[in-house]
Amino acid sequence: MSKIRFTKMHGCGNDYIYVNAMQYPIADPVQASILWSDRHKGIGSDGLVLIGASPIPEADYSMHIFNADGSEAMMCGNASRCIGKYLFERAITTQRQIRLLTNSGIKTLNLHVSDGVVESVTVDMGTPQLENPEQYVTSCGLDKGIFVSMGNPHYVIFTDNVDQVAETGRVLEHHPAFPQRCNIEFARIENDGIIRTRVWERGSGITQACGTGACATAVAAFITGRAGRQSQIAMDGGTLNVELRESDNHVLMTGPAEFVFDGEAYAPYVRG
Repeated sequence: MSKIRFTKMHGCGNDYIYVNAMQYPIADPVQASILWSDRHKGIGSDGLVLIGASPIPEADYSMHIFNADGSEAMMCGNASRCIGKYLFERAITTQRQIRLLTNSGIKTLNLHVSDGVVESVTVDMGTPQLENPEQYVTSCGLDKGIFVSMGNPHYVIFTDNVDQVAETGRVLEHHPAFPQRCNIEFARIENDGIIRTRVWERGSGITQACGTGACATAVAAFITGRAGRQSQIAMDGGTLNVELRESDNHVLMTGPAEFVFDGEAYAPYVRG
């Protein structure tokens, strides 16, 4: 049985297991993610992130994300920021602007560095896509939400009861309106303008934060007149700053990334 090195990181509490796949290629990341993400019998995380070389010259590195249930995610804003910190502080790159290839396209990371430490990262998340599923959610007595794609699907519901995330999020993830399943955000505008948001992520359940979810919430708040082009999204694990840039309608997300610990794991899923 092979042994690999991994790094646990989090962005506002959204925690993943990071593996440098350029050193440790994993043959079966689906099963590895299921095994290692278990918070009682494994390392414990919201999923597994593989950092790889880019197969195309337009990007510098690649990212593949597997949720705790083994399903592959299209994009993760928090994981993108963590990868920027990982690559820079582990001396894999000296670049302060990194082009990251994801399953939803190339995302540009701008690292904010002080004394060799990446204090925060701004991710250009691209242009949001506003879509309407074939049918709107009418179950659970909810008002109609706003569907926003940030490379992955989000359904944002503005409500005073953001704590319904556990019971309602589970149901809505699998609603027939979302044949690919969906991430669900419950958001409330506070008196100071901060947007309190709780997230149910498809494939992982309740998470401390979701970068693409914060972006989707900010976009939904803007297009419904609840907020301007700049928002603070306060999630369970911390706050992200999101700007909907007027010049090109790109969404810019800024927030921290943190190391938790390094370790070694036995796994039957390592290639070679």
